[in-house]
Amino acid sequence: MSKVSFEQLLEAGAHFGHLKRKWNPAMAPYIFEEKKGIHIIDLNKTIAHLDQACAALTQIARSGKKVLFVATKKQAKEILAQKVQEINMPYVTERWTGGMLTNFQTTRKSIRKMTSIDKMQTDGTWETLNKRERLFKTRQREKLQKTFGSIADMTRQPAAIFIVDILKEHIALKEACRLNIPVFGIVDTNVDPKMVDFPIPANDDATKSITVILGAACDAIKIGLEERKASKDSDAKAAAAKKLKKAAEAAAPVEAKAPVAETPVVEAAPVVEAAPVVEAAPVVEVKAEETPAVEEAKTESKDSTEGK
Repeated sequence: MSKVSFEQLLEAGAHFGHLKRKWNPAMAPYIFEEKKGIHIIDLNKTIAHLDQACAALTQIARSGKKVLFVATKKQAKEILAQKVQEINMPYVTERWTGGMLTNFQTTRKSIRKMTSIDKMQTDGTWETLNKRERLFKTRQREKLQKTFGSIADMTRQPAAIFIVDILKEHIALKEACRLNIPVFGIVDTNVDPKMVDFPIPANDDATKSITVILGAACDAIKIGLEERKASKDSDAKAAAAKKLKKAAEAAAPVEAKAPVAETPVVEAAPVVEAAPVVEAAPVVEVKAEETPAVEEAKTESKDSTEGK
């Protein structure tokens, strides 16, 4: 949920669109009216879409992923760099290099080349180079720093990309769409909002308008990062408490467990007493076998009497 109000957007001039002859018909749902040949953007829809975008950015930041910010136009360069540096996210304010996302391996090679030059200056290798080689390496590093310095910490493709003017940054937009990367963008009345996953209808030329919307987006990411940090701290505390509990259980005396081991021995007594019940069966069989013996004794006694 963004903290931007209707009055803030109105004061920033976020409702001013382009001339009527430059409009894109796909922006019709976001246009409030036409005044003196200029389209006026509906700020209520701007606030609604900005809230959706901020909620999605918070979720991405909470998951620990990166959001790439892109703005190469003069009005937004310094504003974007200042806002994004506070949240430690990658950004591009110079020329967008073709294939920066689709050919990310080559981009990483250029970044590694820049870091290798920095390493040469620290490990003493720089002193072994002659003057001409130093000059060449210095110019090469400055060029790489200008293009890739702000994305040096981006070790993998970003989870999302935020574009200030999708008409000017059409190459970055196409690369993100090709890689199925979610796109957040400020859309004016001269662009197609269907090309963006999270469109924010507003004026993308006024510095105040850009400042307000970028500030809301950066605040949403900052909230997500704080929530992630808080959850990590709570997990660490829970793990530490669990570890201490296990250590306390392991350090407990073994004698305390002795009564537990003696309990099954007491319960085993009924099993021993039940054994005579099983032996009672042969007693019955013995009686059954004695009956023929008695009969034989009787027959023998009769024979003896008859013999006499």
